[in-house]
Amino acid sequence: MFKVINKENLAKEVTKIVVKAEQIARKAKAGQFVVVIVDERGERIPLTLADWDKDKGTITLIFQKIGFSTKKLGSLNPGDKIEHILGPLGHPTEIKKWDKVVCIGGGVGIAEAYPVCRAFKEAGNYVIGIIGTRNKDLLILEKEMKKVCDELFITTDDGSYGEKGFVSDVLKRLSGYNFVYAVGPIPMMQAVSKITQEYHIKTIVSLNPIMVDATGMCGACRLRVGNCTVFGCVDGPDFDAHAVDFEELSRRLKIFTEAERKIDAQFNS
Repeated sequence: MFKVINKENLAKEVTKIVVKAEQIARKAKAGQFVVVIVDERGERIPLTLADWDKDKGTITLIFQKIGFSTKKLGSLNPGDKIEHILGPLGHPTEIKKWDKVVCIGGGVGIAEAYPVCRAFKEAGNYVIGIIGTRNKDLLILEKEMKKVCDELFITTDDGSYGEKGFVSDVLKRLSGYNFVYAVGPIPMMQAVSKITQEYHIKTIVSLNPIMVDATGMCGACRLRVGNCTVFGCVDGPDFDAHAVDFEELSRRLKIFTEAERKIDAQFNS
């Protein structure tokens, strides 16, 4: 059992929880994730590690309450217990000196970009952050991102905060960078990939495909990268953006849309 230490609502339907998980906190690295099972009858939820504290033995999870299980997780309060947390899982993001790095986060993906930005900064890179959401009310971790970025650009689809437009609009006018890391909605990552591919700039995307066991056994998280079928859980979550088949990934992510809608209706009834 894993005890919830703190809880904070960051934005509409976006929740942050700090959980006591000493063994995971000791081994966690930027880019990795955990699998959470809320209670003994719960499903497995893959969530990126947004932060961790080795001294306190805690991990931080930030998630959007969009389905039955994430809403159940979001209903927990400090003192409540989570049945199981497995991790850290996946390969850590490869952190090295690139000189000038652009880290891009869209929506709740900002929570995933934050520890990666921090790691690149600690490695001696000049870090440019670009974060975007649909509107101001959905923006998270602005202060935290400012601390780990040399420059930070903010966009909103409706122009309610920062620059009106998309993160890709900002990327188009930047120059001099030689590495890009992006995480967020598939259309966003695909747009970023198209821009950097034209200039042959190394680009890594963090992917979150449908996942069940998260150990490479079930094959639910398979996707096409180049001419190979890979598994998001054990081969990722980071992949070469220019080799990812975004169209297939998008189709697979929609497989359970109708079932999720029905379960969500039951949760809210």
